[in-house]
Order: sequence, then C-alpha cells, then structure tokens
Amino acid sequence: MAKEEKGKFTGKLGYVLATAGSAVGLGNLWRFPYLTAKYGGGAFLFTYLILVIIFGFGLVLAETAIGRKTGKSSILAFGALSPKHAWIGIIPAIVPVLILPYYSVVGGWVVKYLFGFLSGDAAAMTQNGYFGGYVSQSMEPLVFFFIFFSLTTVIVLGGVEKGIERMSKILMPVLVLLTLLIVIYGLSQPGAIEGVKYFILPNFSEFNAKTVLAAMGQMFYSLSISMTILITYGSYMAKDIPMDTSVLQVELFDTGIAILSGLMIIPAVFVFANGDLSNLHAGPSLMFVTLPKVFASMKGGAFVGIVFFILTLFAALTSSVSLLESVTSIFMDKWNLTRKKSIAIILIFSIIVGSLSSLGFGALSTVHILSLSIFDFLDTITNSVMMPVAALLTCYFVSRVIGCDTISDEVKISSPFKMEKLFIFTITYVAPLCIIIVLVSSILQTVGILSV
Repeated sequence: MAKEEKGKFTGKLGYVLATAGSAVGLGNLWRFPYLTAKYGGGAFLFTYLILVIIFGFGLVLAETAIGRKTGKSSILAFGALSPKHAWIGIIPAIVPVLILPYYSVVGGWVVKYLFGFLSGDAAAMTQNGYFGGYVSQSMEPLVFFFIFFSLTTVIVLGGVEKGIERMSKILMPVLVLLTLLIVIYGLSQPGAIEGVKYFILPNFSEFNAKTVLAAMGQMFYSLSISMTILITYGSYMAKDIPMDTSVLQVELFDTGIAILSGLMIIPAVFVFANGDLSNLHAGPSLMFVTLPKVFASMKGGAFVGIVFFILTLFAALTSSVSLLESVTSIFMDKWNLTRKKSIAIILIFSIIVGSLSSLGFGALSTVHILSLSIFDFLDTITNSVMMPVAALLTCYFVSRVIGCDTISDEVKISSPFKMEKLFIFTITYVAPLCIIIVLVSSILQTVGILSV
C-alpha cells in the first residue's frame, strides 16, 4: 500500500496563520494576562518581549528548519539528520500526546460557558462556587469535552490544506477582530486607562528574578516550543517560503494577540475590582470565575461574554488542532498509517486520558500522582519537565551534532539569513542557559522548594 501524503501548506500565509494559530491558544487569553498582573505589569511585558525577540526566535527557527529539511515529524526528523541521535525526537513526540487530552477538557469548559451565555444562563455562572461545582460533576463536563474534541477531529480529518489551512485563514482573522472589539469596548469603560498604564508602563521596582523566570516560562508555553508542532508544520512548508521572515511574523502575531489579551482583560478586571488585581492571580479560574463576574458588571456584558467565549473557543481550537495534527503526523510517519486510522487511535487514547483528567476534579479527586491531581500531573510533567528537556536537547542537537550551518543553509534556500549571527549565538549559548534555569526552577517549584 502506498504511503498517504500528509499534505503541504499552499503558501506563506497558510503557514503563518496555521503556526500562529497553534501558538495563540488559552495560554495567551488567560495565562499571559494573569502572569503580567502577578509579576509587575509593564516590567513583565518588557521582559517577555525581549526574550521572544532574542531567545524565542532561535528555537522556533531551529525546529521549523528541522521539519522543512527532513519533511518529517519529530519522531523521525532527528534520526534523519543523525541516526545516532534519533532518540532525541521521542520526548517532543510524547508531549502533544499527553497535552491534547487535558487541553481538550479545558476546551470543553469553554464550550460549556459559551453555551451558557448563549442560553441566558450567564447570571448563574457568576455565582460563587458555580465553576467548582460544574467541574466536579461526572457526566456533563465529559459531554462538552467530547464536543470540543469532535470539532478538533473534524478539522484535522480535512487534512493540511482543506482542514487546517482553511480553518486558520477563517478563524485567525475573526479571532483578531473579536479581540479588538472587546478591547475597544473594555477601554471605553470609566477608569480603564489606569489598567492600561499598569499593563504597558514598566515599573522596574517590581522587577526581580521571578519576573524573568515567569516570562521565560510563558514564552516557552506560548510559542509552542518543543511540542513537535513547529517541526510538523515546518515539514509542511514549501522550500520557496522565506523561513526567517515567516518565523518572525508568527512571533509577531502571537505576541500581538498576547498583548491584546492583556488589554482586553487587565483593564476590565482593574475597573471591576477598583484597582485590586488580586483577582487576576487566580490563574486558570480567571476565565471561568472572575471574567463572568466582570461581564455581569458591564452594560451589555452578556453580549460581551458571548463574544469573548466565541473568541476563546476559536483560540482553543486552533491550538488543539495543531496538537492533534502533530500526533497524527507522528503516527503516519512512524507506522505508515492513513490519516483516518491515525486519528482513530488517537481518539481512543485521548478520550480515555481526557475522561480521567476531567473526573480527577470529581469522582477521581482522591487519585493523586506525586501529590498532584491527574490533570495537574499531566500539565506539570509536560510543561515543566518534558518541554524544557526537549528544548535543551534540541539546542545540543543543532549546535553540537549537526551544526548551526545545517539550519542556516536550510533557511538560505528561500531567503537571505540576516539574523544568522544572532541565531547561532542564541541557540549555542543563550537558549541552553535560559532553558536550564527554567527547568531547574520548574522542578524546585513543583517539589515546593521555590515559591512563586
């Protein structure tokens, strides 16, 4: 049986929107704003932007070039360049397999809240204890989890061009438009300008090592580094697409959405709480506990809530699609399976693991792994351990095994590489040091030695 072709992006726009879509997810909409509020406002934003330009560019470019040069997903790409180092591709290949199920659980929560706002149930969702009571149920969260995962599956079944690229070209512009609408509405509220000042203007009296660590962790999370997504989408990139400028555009798009998310959420919460940003520190519950209350306090808040959760659903879908596509590509590469068979296997695994993650808030709440709930364990092991380790190995592979020239030559196929010296310095020295710092601090935080 002939091997099924995975597909290609039709051009630069398709690649940029699809890759940016993978990065623009729930992490931008709730994680970035609450970290900004927690770690110094403008000081955090300034630090984040510097790290994205210097550190993020090198890693995103390296993974993309590995994908395009080999035309393979991470499970085979490293081995194609150096057979002795094929094992390096295993860790990034496992990451999306573990993230997809629990990420889809959160996607299910988004569907639930959108449905609630559309059906006029928004008032009930603002009540204290509503979110905790909902996630502790058994059946309803599973139903919405399955709905979200089904939407993701339908898009990926369409393939690269007709599924992922077409979705990205529709959803990403709509996502930007909806974000701008909510930003404009929020900034029109009395007192919102004070929240904008806090978000944008750096106050370096609040700057410390934790600000840098938090910014590095968010950059890692936001740009889809070491999740095999960049390698997979790079393998779908045509040789005539200028890689360096495309990567820069992906970073600009992702960072722009993150900044818009901050402008959308921080001033609104600032007004709602009369300048008290402690509500933003709630982390994941910000989106499902604090923001519904903020919407309820606004004139026309029910409509704003509907628009917000549509926006959130689009962002969640673009990321979940990239996760599922990356895993699908791995199955198609490694075991020569068709797209449909690959997705069927992933579907079964994800439903089982996702169901366990969801039930971990209720029926299985007494089940813990290393003192963590099932959901938190999957989140911690992937984001705090596996992704930094995979990134560190990638830096080693590029700088010490195949050589930076291998990546540079791939970039130069389609365009002059004006940032080559910065790339080599970053991938050889800056990125490994930063990753080691993130990895060590994450482990110390997990075991309770370092507080954040």
